[in-house]
Amino acid sequence: MEQNEPQSNDLNFENRIPLEALQQAVTNIKAELAKVIVGQENFVELLIVSLLVDGHVLIEGVPGIAKTVTAKLFAKTLKTHFSRIQFTPDLMPSDILGTSVFNAKTTEFEFKKGPVFSNIVLIDEINRAPAKTQAALFEIMEERQVTMDGTTYPMQAPFMVLATQNPIEQEGTYALPEAQLDRFIFKIKVGYPSLQEEVLILKTHHKRKGQLPQTEISDVLAPEALATFKQQIQEIVVEEKIFQYIADIIGKTRNHPHLYLGGSPRASLAALNAAKAFAVIQGRDFVIPEDVKKALTPVLNHRVILTPEREMEGMTTENVVNMIVESVEIPR
Repeated sequence: MEQNEPQSNDLNFENRIPLEALQQAVTNIKAELAKVIVGQENFVELLIVSLLVDGHVLIEGVPGIAKTVTAKLFAKTLKTHFSRIQFTPDLMPSDILGTSVFNAKTTEFEFKKGPVFSNIVLIDEINRAPAKTQAALFEIMEERQVTMDGTTYPMQAPFMVLATQNPIEQEGTYALPEAQLDRFIFKIKVGYPSLQEEVLILKTHHKRKGQLPQTEISDVLAPEALATFKQQIQEIVVEEKIFQYIADIIGKTRNHPHLYLGGSPRASLAALNAAKAFAVIQGRDFVIPEDVKKALTPVLNHRVILTPEREMEGMTTENVVNMIVESVEIPR
């Protein structure tokens, strides 16, 4: 019997991994956020994908388009702890990590944990803190632990950093180090709503009659279930041609004439992990090229740097990523 490759919308096959509970959890999170958040379906889906694959997210957009609100409400759909840190130019590493305090009773120093010791951590305006404070996030984001005075304190799972930044106002900001940017699985660019969406935003705000958006959101996903879903994603089938497809695309970013800096192997891993999650959300236990293509722009947005000439011409990283994707043959 001849077997044709199933399409992303063709679910008439039997999965080797039971994905119904995971799909239902994703649907529940989207339904809760839809009570308050108008549009932004891609934004919400990328947040969910990042959560499922243990990634951190950088959210970029102008003020007033619900970056922070969406991140806070997303955290509220999870039965976990949440903390928010406002980055400022005078913020010190100890303000984030914590500090050792002398205990007069025991005559010893005790480590008092900072606000980063939580499950979902929202960092508002991450590019307002200087390099010293940015460097304090390196170990936390990559190894999910804090080392202080020779002692290592692991973060409690799940641990996810959601960071926002404003691309317009650059006064009093510091460019994020490339090593820091590379630790985010996605950079999500959030734009203005459409005219119809803005009308709906006004209507939903009016209907709330002054009630805070948080009051309408319920927690629908427990850490135990999330841990199970993460394990299921690791069992997703990935064929040899998909590995080659990802490597070909990321490899082309490293010697492209329009790019000064290409994607690292961490970018390849991010694309693979995100593609697995996209497949699962679609109800498949195997990855297809369309899953990879869906992941590439948010994965490479912040990892590749345009040459000065192309930047002056108004070209964007999205343009170049699309050019590269179009130039690589889709495996069949």
